[in-house]
Parts: sequence; structure tokens; C-alpha cells
Amino acid sequence: MGNFVSQTQLHTPNQDDALTDAYARRLTYLRLSITDVCNFRCDYCLPNGYDKKRPTDELSVDEIATLVRGFAELGTKKVRLTGGEPSLRRDLPAIIDTVANTNGIDKVCISTNGYRLGKQVQDWLEAGLSQINTSIDSFDPDVFAQITGHDILPKLLGDIDDVLADGRAVIKINAILKAQHANATLSQALDYVRHRPVSFRFIEFMQTTDNSDLFFREHIRSQTLIDQLLDMGWQALPRRHTDGPAITYTHSDYAGTIGIIAPYAPTFCESCNRVRVNAQGKLHMCLFDSVNFDLREALQTNDTTALKQQLHTLIPAKPEHHFLHDDDSGLMHNLSLVGG
Repeated sequence: MGNFVSQTQLHTPNQDDALTDAYARRLTYLRLSITDVCNFRCDYCLPNGYDKKRPTDELSVDEIATLVRGFAELGTKKVRLTGGEPSLRRDLPAIIDTVANTNGIDKVCISTNGYRLGKQVQDWLEAGLSQINTSIDSFDPDVFAQITGHDILPKLLGDIDDVLADGRAVIKINAILKAQHANATLSQALDYVRHRPVSFRFIEFMQTTDNSDLFFREHIRSQTLIDQLLDMGWQALPRRHTDGPAITYTHSDYAGTIGIIAPYAPTFCESCNRVRVNAQGKLHMCLFDSVNFDLREALQTNDTTALKQQLHTLIPAKPEHHFLHDDDSGLMHNLSLVGG
């Protein structure tokens, strides 16, 4: 892929420094996949469902504790638990509790399809969860079911309202931006956030090796939505160093916000503050990288010193940007592999 800089270009931080890559980007955000198993059949990710035997080598709670402690000691402030579908881990509350009680971690988030939200959310909140991201790719129940393979939209919307009423967690909702439904979903999202303190984010459809046909039919640039928002008086908020990839737009007449995640924008990677670790303990510098690095030995031996040394050695090689513009999604055959 050609996405690694030469050793002469690298800035290698002092062992006690926070993680910083070769482009002076501070890495304060860890996205940790705890399983690649998913129970949905989203047409842009796993249209045929998860068709493999469930792995038996997913990271244990103890290994996750070592991993997060090592990252926290190197400046990580925010951890997002992803999948696959993380609620398929029976020990999810223990994982949340472990991350939330790690010194230095300020925010523990989860990305979930919401299938088990109503049944499990109280356990997550009591364990210390601070933010929930779920997906609503359409507010039309039939379209939602067509995209995901599950007819659960009314229940999911009710469960989200219950979480909002509880007040202990921030709610963010994601939608994959598709040309066929873009205008309808934007209109419905605006109605939805008018009186709800929710961030509704549109994510540009990203090409992987498994979704190319759908991508070329449905891809639309987010600038189309941004232009509509600006015309209606929405304004972009300045970014903070701990923020994820979304640009957030606000309007005084709305309780919620609209976010835009535009991976094809020329400057998208300039402020990247995150790395990913998959459910088997492999470090991914970028969602679309061509190589990963095994951290498992340090995790299995509870050796945070070795882990930190390994991270300091590897992080300077984080690529400057992805290569999606070259139709190159690297190892990412589908988005469930590292949590999107």
C-alpha cells in the first residue's frame, strides 16, 4: 500500500511521552473491538450474516485490563468498545467496568446495533458507560429492516428514548449515507433531533472489498448534506483534540446536533487521534491499513512495560492517510473486522 514512512521521517517520542505519531498527531482515542461476531446482516457490511464459527481466542477481561492500562499510561483518554456487535459478549458489563475504572480513562463508549439495548443498558450504565452509539440507517421501518435484516426500528427508537430519559449516557446515532435515501433520512433526522439532545451523524459510505457493487450504486459525497445544512442556518462547531472523526453542526432551534463523518474529504486524516485493536489483540494503525501488529504476548503476561515499549516502537509508523481514493481498503474486507 505504500503507507509507511521511512525511518528518517519518524519522530520517536520519549518513553514517557504520550503516544504521538510521525505527523505530530496525539493519539488519545482507542477503539477496541471485543468481537467480530454480529447478529445483523447489514447490506453494506455483512449482507449474508456472520457465516464463520465464533472465534475462541477473543481477548479476555484480564487482557483488556492490561491493554487499556498500558494505553492510558501513554495518554489515552477515551475508549470505544466495538464489534461486530459487542453486546454478544456475555462479559460486556465486566469489560465496561474494567475500562471505566482504569486510571486516566475519562470516557467509555460503546458502538452497538441496539438489538439488546433495552435489555442490557442498565447493566452497562451501572458499570460506568458514558456514551452509546447506535445505528439508524433509515427512519422508515421497512427500509431499516431491508438494510439490517431485522424489523426492530420501533423498539429501538423506544429504547433510545428510555436511555435519554435516564440521563446517564450521551446518545449518538449513526447512519450510512446512501444516495437512494439521503434526502429522506436528512429530513427525518432533523425532525428527530429538534427536541432530542442527540447527535445524529451521517457517515459517508466507505468501500471495502466485499461491498464494491453497492458502494458504486449508493455512494454520495457528504458535501451535498453539508450544503443543505448551511443553507438552513446550521453551523460547524470547532473540534477538540479528544473528538472522534465527526464534524458537528448545531442550530439554535434544535436540541440535538447533526454530525458529518467524511472519510473521503481531503483533510479527513489530518487530525486523526485514534488507533484500533481487534478482538485478538492485533493493533491496527488505521481502519484501512495493510498490516497489523500482534500485542498478545504482552497482554497474556500482564506486562504493561513491554506493551508500552511495543507501542512506542510501532506508533511512529502510523500512516499519514488512508488509500480509499485509490480503491484500496487494505485488510478491511468488511467493517465488522475492526469495528468500523
